[in-house]
Amino acid sequence: MEASKMADAAAAAVDDRALVALLQEMVRIRSYSAGGEEGTIARFMQSRLSALGLEVELQEVQPGRFNCISRWRGRGGGQSLMLNGHLDTNPAGEGWTKDPFGGEVDDEFIYGIGVSNMKAADAAYVAAVQAVQRAGIRLRGDVILAHVVGELQGGVGTVHMLARGVRADRFIVGEPTDNAALTLHAGSLEAELTTHGRTRHLSKMEEGVDAIAKMLAVIPALQGMSFTGPDRPDYRGLRRVGIGVIRGGLGPEYHDWRPSLLADRCTIKFSARYGPGQTPETVLQDIRALLARLRAGDPDLSADVRLNQGGQRMLMGPFEVAADADIVQTVIQAHDQVTGEAPKVGAVAPYKFYGTDATHLAQAGMTGLVYGPGGKYNTMPDERVELRDLFDAARVYARVIVVTCA
Repeated sequence: MEASKMADAAAAAVDDRALVALLQEMVRIRSYSAGGEEGTIARFMQSRLSALGLEVELQEVQPGRFNCISRWRGRGGGQSLMLNGHLDTNPAGEGWTKDPFGGEVDDEFIYGIGVSNMKAADAAYVAAVQAVQRAGIRLRGDVILAHVVGELQGGVGTVHMLARGVRADRFIVGEPTDNAALTLHAGSLEAELTTHGRTRHLSKMEEGVDAIAKMLAVIPALQGMSFTGPDRPDYRGLRRVGIGVIRGGLGPEYHDWRPSLLADRCTIKFSARYGPGQTPETVLQDIRALLARLRAGDPDLSADVRLNQGGQRMLMGPFEVAADADIVQTVIQAHDQVTGEAPKVGAVAPYKFYGTDATHLAQAGMTGLVYGPGGKYNTMPDERVELRDLFDAARVYARVIVVTCA
């Protein structure tokens, strides 16, 4: 049977009802990131994938936290494909009208914490493998399902997997892009910037230096700054800074019970996105140069900045793959054949501001892209995925498995 007919057969064999049932079970297993909770869902995936005849390995990344790495071996002589996705999720906050762990389904959506980011793709991978098996297709290349932990910490699970020697010729990371083919995304860093003042009582404030007032001058300059490095328009469009935390008060403890004293310390924690050709170090240099320019116009400004890294958090650099790469074209064609229209391709917003494990896989010499269901309702109360997009993604994955590995 020729490849296109095999791909048709695989896509037609996706069982939508079984896919939804699997995803519901996955959503009902709480797996918050960095809390040591992913062991339960990793063992659940191990059981499910072993039952499909895959070779399954649990890799202990940190105590109680396991990657579930599954391999469906081909008969040899073909390209291998990795479908990579994380099992850890963000916590459920306030404002939900659905049970975050209920896996509720209506005519349009499936709901739950982590269903978009990114258990929907994780389940769709399994459905795609089952569909290829159900269609009776014998592959030459291996298919690897990498259900990892700690992506929300910068990819600790995928980095661990790579250190254990797991590789494939091609990959898809199914982060929620609303089934857009993401070929370029920003690097991500977190940093902390502190302004230092000189406290005085309100009665003598002219003698003091207000650290909070100085920070209020720094923030707009920081948000509007440009980074040095390659300046292609698509690279330039990746760059942004967002302030997530601000604290001001007296001393390293930020004492806040005496507001009639000028703050002598103010700190912000922020995240920056940057493009290929730039690094956390060059971004840090640019910020320090900005502070030097501000100090030239304000001798009372005293500030320092440092990167937040190490410990349980890793940095994720920029990701880029050529739009004409074979795996990119395979996904584009599969999407077109499943949906009847071409997907969005390239540095697609807002997904281009993600950090993903595609960075680590590409740095390890693998070629792939980011493509997955969900996105519009990601990381918000009543997080959900459109069923249509879930089913389409599973069929696209099934077609790509066949075209890549047959």
